[in-house]
Amino acid sequence: MWWQQIAAFPWRNTVNTLRTRFGEDRLGLTASSLTFTTMLALVPFFTVALALLTAFPMFATVEAQLQRWLIESLIPSTIASQVLGYITQFASKASRLGLAGLSFLLVTALALILTMDRTLNNIWRVRQLRPLGQRVLIYWAAMSLGPLVLASSLVLTSSVVAASRSAFGELPYLIRLAFDSLEIVLLASGVTAMYRYVPNTHVRWRDALAGGLFVAVGIEVAKKVLTLYLVHVPTYSTIYGTFATLPILLIWIYVAWVIVLLGAVVAAYLPSLLAGVARLPLAQSWDFQLALECLRALNLMRYQPEKGLYLHQLATRLQVEDVQLHRALDVLCQLDWVGAVVDVDERRSATGVTESQQDMRYVLLIEPAQTLAEPLVAALMLDRNEATEPLWWHSGLDQIALIALLERRQWLPAEEVEAAAQELEPVLGDAVQADPAKG
Repeated sequence: MWWQQIAAFPWRNTVNTLRTRFGEDRLGLTASSLTFTTMLALVPFFTVALALLTAFPMFATVEAQLQRWLIESLIPSTIASQVLGYITQFASKASRLGLAGLSFLLVTALALILTMDRTLNNIWRVRQLRPLGQRVLIYWAAMSLGPLVLASSLVLTSSVVAASRSAFGELPYLIRLAFDSLEIVLLASGVTAMYRYVPNTHVRWRDALAGGLFVAVGIEVAKKVLTLYLVHVPTYSTIYGTFATLPILLIWIYVAWVIVLLGAVVAAYLPSLLAGVARLPLAQSWDFQLALECLRALNLMRYQPEKGLYLHQLATRLQVEDVQLHRALDVLCQLDWVGAVVDVDERRSATGVTESQQDMRYVLLIEPAQTLAEPLVAALMLDRNEATEPLWWHSGLDQIALIALLERRQWLPAEEVEAAAQELEPVLGDAVQADPAKG
């Protein structure tokens, strides 16, 4: 049953993942940047939406209603009317701007688009972004089609309401409940589509929908909480008076962006959360340890019919999220120690190209007993340069065979790591000073 699935969901791991990613990915700082850019881009986006609605006479009667509904559904009711008045006033004056003014508005809108695109791809650990033109086209299509879809939905809703009232006199409870839920459904649908198509990787609809529902419910709850706070604790109104709308709007946009970014984390990490992942990075040598564990797992698969493992299989065996393995696997592939094989018969997209890294099977290309660990150590743990050369020479790191590390359950016992760190701290300090980029 659905309530049993909800009870069995790893809520604690989800909270831990959200907290970890919020700090390590600096999502709070990103939300601040998006808040500032959003304030500058509100007028350009609103101007485009008004221009699109004006171009279609069928939407002329619902234009004002759509503006009011859109603002009130995304902004707390305590400031919705003031914000709508300001934006409408600014948008009506935007047509009077010259070429320089319009160029500035377009640049701010483009900055918001690129920041949001880069942030979402970073959450999914995407290494190669789409071309700039393709990214702009995706968002431009969303910005162009979004108001038209919303206007069509509003026209359809108005028709249904009119027909229901003429037939029943008063709207039935189920119909009123459906209309009250329309706001959440539309917001969840829009965010789901953003999570599904913006990251330059394959995102399953189930995962994107979970993130979209998280955002829709979170924003609705945040609106209620902020409204209650502003009603019962009118601090901003007392201090700022008639200017209170601006700081309240800034706070709300920041909260909304935090919720959107956390929803992206939910969508990106849902597969690993459902798989029962419990391990989190515990040391600076985490990528090095994961690389060794990947090599150990792939070395065992050399004697199996499959010869290799898919990304999700590796993540399940190592009890980590898929995205945590990206850097380790990238380095192993660059060293030509591991190869990524694309199975021709596997699931493909409509263009005939495999959809993502999920479709790649990783196989071991080297003999660990005949390979030195030095390239991997230099790539993921200790860069080899003039400053660190004495450390390499005294420790003998360049003479360790890879098989010796793979046969250990941990690349070094914990007590040896601590002792070595204390002993070599002066050397490492000199190395960091000589090469600040590595610090």
